[in-house]
Amino acid sequence: MKKGIDANVRRTPDDDRPHEECGVFGIAAPPGSDISPATDTFLGLFSLQHRGQESCGIAVNNAGVISCRKDLGLLMDVFDEETLRSMPGNSAIGHVRYSTTGDNNAENAQPIAVSHFKGNLAISHNGNLINAGALRREIEKQGGIFHSTGDSEIIAYLIVQERLRSSSIQEALKNAMHRIKGAYSLLAMSPRKMLAARDPNGFRPLSIGKLQGNFVFASETCAIDAVGGEFIRDVRPGEIILVENGTLTSIDSGLEAHPSFCSFEFIYFSRPDSVINGVSVESARRRMGQALAMECAADADIVVAVPDSGLSAAAGYAEQSGLPNVAGLIKNRYIGRTFIQPSQGQRERDVRLKLNPLAANVAGKRAILIDDSIVRGTTSARIVSALKDAGATEVHLRVSAPPFLYPCYFGTDVPDRDKLIAVGRSEQAVAEMLGADSLAYLSHETLSRILEESGCPACTACFSGNYPLELPKEPDHRFFNKPIINLFGKQ
Repeated sequence: MKKGIDANVRRTPDDDRPHEECGVFGIAAPPGSDISPATDTFLGLFSLQHRGQESCGIAVNNAGVISCRKDLGLLMDVFDEETLRSMPGNSAIGHVRYSTTGDNNAENAQPIAVSHFKGNLAISHNGNLINAGALRREIEKQGGIFHSTGDSEIIAYLIVQERLRSSSIQEALKNAMHRIKGAYSLLAMSPRKMLAARDPNGFRPLSIGKLQGNFVFASETCAIDAVGGEFIRDVRPGEIILVENGTLTSIDSGLEAHPSFCSFEFIYFSRPDSVINGVSVESARRRMGQALAMECAADADIVVAVPDSGLSAAAGYAEQSGLPNVAGLIKNRYIGRTFIQPSQGQRERDVRLKLNPLAANVAGKRAILIDDSIVRGTTSARIVSALKDAGATEVHLRVSAPPFLYPCYFGTDVPDRDKLIAVGRSEQAVAEMLGADSLAYLSHETLSRILEESGCPACTACFSGNYPLELPKEPDHRFFNKPIINLFGKQ
């Protein structure tokens, strides 16, 4: 396997925005099928690389023997053609990761593969458990030992624990689901079966498709499209899907469903060519942009999008306002992640590593700058400054989401309130901090209406503070930030 990227790699400028937890992909075929599960999983994960760029991995089932390759870095850093050819089998699951709990190290890469008394198991998990800390302490008191600091290993441990007293892996997963709380869309693979499951709130997406008569699962439909598959439907909140010998069976977990889909999947996370819960992501973002134009008009000459996440909303804003939608920022498609450790002075030019203003289109113009969100504001300030340096006479920042006011505990790394620029500040005050001539957000009421009209009950807790689940007194996302001391007393 190729050596992965250094865990201490510095994130690029657009890391000053929320990140998703992970992406998962899996394909289940009967033994003897003429497919390459590792290659198909690689291609599916490649379409989900936007969901996680810190680590990746693929586990393959070859006649009941499960093997796993994973490491830090992007898919192209960890896998090559030779590696994929060396991974034969009939089924596979894969994972791309961005850490919201646990450190960015090789031990936290997924899938998690384990051997136990009744067989083998591999799981890939997207989400975040709010009771992970309590479960981990409970398991450790029973003598359990963990190799990672994330919550996915906790899920694997619980499934194995339940499997030792259950008649089947699907029964074990069902019992484990009654013990975990929070967000999880997961795939589990045993020697003869593949399972998919989604938490009863359905925070994170998980879709079912078919490829050459074989069932595939993916965090987004764009990954099913990428491998030439056909989308069937989404896994329902609280549902377990079992695939065995080419047959798909739906199992009721016994948990009452309370759909609360993460609104930020529509605002930012998901690719615009995906369909989530029956709703086109591109269409939803355009509607947000149109609503933003109606709510937050400004005297201006042009509309400029922050690529790529602001493109659809900017198109909607331009359509509604009648202003021309121009390319004002050019994105470097090849930079990826960088090892550069800049000085303080270099940080002011950092944004140009990825976004460079197109002076010919913005000079002498009053620009409406469309972005999907503002977290700490550092990147927004640099983009506003870059546009003005390129000759824009005014920059009016418009955001296609409400202001972040509360942290997320379900797999989006919205930080604590003291790090959110909108908390305790008016729009005018934030605009002055960012150097913008004005600032306005899409209202929470309008966002909720757009998602409700799309038939998608959504979680908007990061905007409103109304969490769909009762949170633990000690939020578990802090539990994993404690340093591990080695034998020499150094962190």
